[in-house]
Amino acid sequence: MAAMPTFRPTRLLVTGGAGFIGSAVVRGILARADAKPSLERVVVLDALTYAGHEVNLEGCEDDARFAFVEGDICDRGLVERLFAEHAIDSVLHLAAESHVDRSIESAEAFIRTNVNGTFTLLDAARRAWDGKAGDAARFVHVSTDEVFGALGDTGVFTETTAYAPNSPYAASKAASDLLVRSYFRTYGLPALVTNTCNNYGPRQLPEKLIPLMITNAAEDKKLPVYGEGRQIREWLHVDDHAEGLWAALVRGTPGESYLFGSGEELNNKQMVELIADTVDEHLGRDPSTSRGLMHYVPDRKGHDFRYAIDASKAERELGWSAKKKLAAELRETVRWYLANEAWRRTVSSEEHRRFQRAYYGHAESRGTAGEGESKR
Repeated sequence: MAAMPTFRPTRLLVTGGAGFIGSAVVRGILARADAKPSLERVVVLDALTYAGHEVNLEGCEDDARFAFVEGDICDRGLVERLFAEHAIDSVLHLAAESHVDRSIESAEAFIRTNVNGTFTLLDAARRAWDGKAGDAARFVHVSTDEVFGALGDTGVFTETTAYAPNSPYAASKAASDLLVRSYFRTYGLPALVTNTCNNYGPRQLPEKLIPLMITNAAEDKKLPVYGEGRQIREWLHVDDHAEGLWAALVRGTPGESYLFGSGEELNNKQMVELIADTVDEHLGRDPSTSRGLMHYVPDRKGHDFRYAIDASKAERELGWSAKKKLAAELRETVRWYLANEAWRRTVSSEEHRRFQRAYYGHAESRGTAGEGESKR
């Protein structure tokens, strides 16, 4: 049985709400029957860079509680104005630069958005909520398991695992996690941190592992795999993660952190093979057609070997556990991408093509070579 709510949001700010995970969170919250008695407003703030697209929020505008603002979380004036004008009492902070390979190419944007942007939001919340009781506001910072570094063949991350980030992306998220902790400890800001494993599902950018491999297989393009494809990742459906974030918002304890995972692990080679076989099945192709498109490319710099999560604290304290199973939901994810070519064209941009050409070589023959991390 789920724990009883300890906080009821009335005016919620969701940063990064036009992205993959953020839009799933917003759609899910607006549809929740248990949110309707108290939730008056859901304000989405998104800069609509390459990672955010309004099409992901299609239909949300029909809900009178929904408001969309295009803007940058580093814009202090804008952020403070949103807190004041909408009387924000709760934040789900998902806005972030999240692609590991992009952070290796250029880390500056990751420091700006993930560190400075988180600081701007925390400081605006602290000033807006000054004098409020701890049960009158809540700030949930959404982070990644990559802050903990890498695991070997055994073991799992827990909330007490020491931070050991190995990429500029992971380091920027670790820094933002620690800022959240400091604002709780120093100022009493009612904030908490969540860390997730790799997410999958509809509306994920085509530069990430699963949607890229689906698209490339469907278009008879190469399916490149880093190194020998032995890196192991745990996969959580985005809707399960969205449920976990709502649980953290309404039942989480300020100052705590919670890890969300499914317990379902695959190495990258296994994942690409599964996607290839599923695409062939959906398209009525001969078995192993798409497997023939797989090829191996030089490994990523500092590539972490394995991530795995112990989500027992979230189950125990939040009443949350992953419900969706990878075997069934990956099939549905493949079906969604193959049926939504118009969406793929809408979110495709010259920036995606530029990055693939600059970092991975000729986009037509290689695409992207690894999981690219699937947190946004």
